[in-house]
Amino acid sequence: MNTIKCQIFLKAVELGSITRAAEDMGYTQSAVSRSIADLEREWDVTLLTRNKDGVVLTAQGESLLPDIQSLCNAQRTLESQVSALHGLTSGTLRVGTFTSVSIHWLPGIMKEFLALYPGIRFQLVSKWEFTEVEELVRRGLVDCGFLGLPTGDSLDVSPLRRDRLLAVLPPDHPLAGAERYPMARLTQDPFILIQEDRDMEISRIFQEEGLRPNIQYTLSDDFAILAMVEQGLGVSILSEMLVRSTNRHVTAIPLERPRYREIGLAVRRGAPIPPLTRCFRDFVLQWLEQTP
Repeated sequence: MNTIKCQIFLKAVELGSITRAAEDMGYTQSAVSRSIADLEREWDVTLLTRNKDGVVLTAQGESLLPDIQSLCNAQRTLESQVSALHGLTSGTLRVGTFTSVSIHWLPGIMKEFLALYPGIRFQLVSKWEFTEVEELVRRGLVDCGFLGLPTGDSLDVSPLRRDRLLAVLPPDHPLAGAERYPMARLTQDPFILIQEDRDMEISRIFQEEGLRPNIQYTLSDDFAILAMVEQGLGVSILSEMLVRSTNRHVTAIPLERPRYREIGLAVRRGAPIPPLTRCFRDFVLQWLEQTP
């Protein structure tokens, strides 16, 4: 069976949209619709229903989804094994990632990896939340994924680096030149909070410190938070990796008691790791050893 149509179907399910699937995979919208229609006709089933918000699985589609995923994963494993026989001269690596890694690490990692293996193609799937990346890896929709630790038991994770959390202040804040940001100050300064499902580390800080921060705004976008801090609307706590990647005029200083988030690279537990995925994981570990 030609698995390309199945891969197109899975992408439409993942993104919930024919249009977005076409954009992501480099096809026309009509080609994506036609591929899914071909599957429905060949199997005499209805896989998706269309509505104003996009597409959703039917009951038949839900029933077939695990088998379609298994088929595509088996195809990916076969391709990786063939690539191994040819010295990793070809193949596609699907990588789940999140914003900070996409900006700060991946461009350098990919450039150097492709210099060694120019025939490899990357397919990146970027998500806002660690849990979304974890789900992609668990379901086999990506070969590996960068995410925050800890994770569920269904993944094998290689710890990569601790990313320090910093207090982010407007440039004219009274403590902008201080060596540390006092934790008690969180109850005074207007605080801009990232949504809890996006970053559990921040809520954990409040719980462990026994503090009730002066929360004025809650947002789901780190870069929107940086823009608001720049305008003097409050302070926040963000990762050093993210702060280093911005050109916003803000000041970032360490917290009174150092805090970190742990970043790792995950693969599915219990399944053989394809040679290409294993090679990439080993390369990432080596790259980070040599990169500040």
